[in-house]
Amino acid sequence: MSQVNLRIDQIHKAIEREDEVTLNNLLAEVSASETARLIEGSAPEKRIIIWDVLDVQKRAGVLKSVSGDVRQYLIDNTSHDELLESLFLLQPDELADIDEDLPGTVINAMIAAMDELRKRRYNSVKHYPDNTAGGLMDTDTTAVRADVSILSVLRYLRLLRNKEGDMPEQLDSLMVVDRTNKLLGVLPLSDIVSLPTDTLVADILDHTFQAIPVDASQEKVARIFQDCDLLSAPVVDGNYRLLGRITIDDVVDVIQAQADAKVLSSAGLKNHTDMFSPILSSAYKRGYWLGINLVTAFVAAWVIGLFEAVIEQLIALAVLMPVVASMGGVAGSQTLTIVTRGLALNQIGRTNITQLIIHEASVVFLNGIVWALTVAAIALYWFGDPMLGAVFGIALMIVLITGVVAGIFIPLILQRMSIDPAVAGSVVLTTFTDAIGFFSFLGLAKILI
Repeated sequence: MSQVNLRIDQIHKAIEREDEVTLNNLLAEVSASETARLIEGSAPEKRIIIWDVLDVQKRAGVLKSVSGDVRQYLIDNTSHDELLESLFLLQPDELADIDEDLPGTVINAMIAAMDELRKRRYNSVKHYPDNTAGGLMDTDTTAVRADVSILSVLRYLRLLRNKEGDMPEQLDSLMVVDRTNKLLGVLPLSDIVSLPTDTLVADILDHTFQAIPVDASQEKVARIFQDCDLLSAPVVDGNYRLLGRITIDDVVDVIQAQADAKVLSSAGLKNHTDMFSPILSSAYKRGYWLGINLVTAFVAAWVIGLFEAVIEQLIALAVLMPVVASMGGVAGSQTLTIVTRGLALNQIGRTNITQLIIHEASVVFLNGIVWALTVAAIALYWFGDPMLGAVFGIALMIVLITGVVAGIFIPLILQRMSIDPAVAGSVVLTTFTDAIGFFSFLGLAKILI
């Protein structure tokens, strides 16, 4: 058992023993994000016990880290005064991320208690959707002018630290702007601490920086950080005026949320699903996805039913049918995964789709020949029927080719219909390969055997 799992086990045992002293000591050793995961993995009655013993600062970190349903549960079980104490410790962009879950009276009281600077920062972030660069950015940009010296910059940073009590999070560079707040470049902290203090900012600022448009999607932001190996990046409007800054910790949260969403959506579950959500609610949400799969299963069963008489005459067909459908599904899933990933990374377009089709067709053709001959030989050895082996091999070749074709075009069509291929692609593909596999195998058997 890992150290983290051991600590979690100790926390749950302390809750069961109602040992508040041990519980407090254990939770003090756990970060806010770890505490958030602990709360999400606990039954509702244990969640509130953990929540009640957390200090104000830890509660603030938990509120911004837990998923939506769990956050709503904690908010509903916390007094407005206690909520406000924790909310005051969050940054404006963090507040904007969770304010939809807060009661109206708490939001009004929170805004009323803000100073003008904090209120302006909050409103500027709130103006943008959460899934864009504007929703991710922190408006505390720490900007300087190009006509000042390194010495002036150092004095400014000391003044900022004395005033705020700390430096902005993930500060690796300062933004350089003109008098109209237009972004000119960035000034790395490494230059500030290593160059002569009489050096002018204009002489050393980095013009090759990567600025992010305020309306860029969070997926595009994550891709820019990955491609350029960034720790932070400025956010600008259409006139290149500096609006805010995005840091690597924000991007890590985006990447984690995307990964969670894909895992959940592949099973038909919504993002931020609470593992201990009410039973009736969970049954309803999952039942919808089960219903869709039931329909697709009946489609495959209907195809089999068309050849009921053939199957009754030759029981070997029933034995080999699952093999044909399974091989087509695997081949199609491999191509579907490649194409879906390519679409997500903007790697597939009109200029290379033809080459991709040729490449995938070549791969499946080679695999089809090898495995068609293999299964034909197995069927011949197993059942002693050369014609059955030939039908088995030909059907496998057909379903492998159609599976790959479907794996290419299904995600392209779904994307054109504004449907996420990662969510619906596998269901459509499975239905298609099962139906084609059964139809080709049983149809050939009816004609040739």
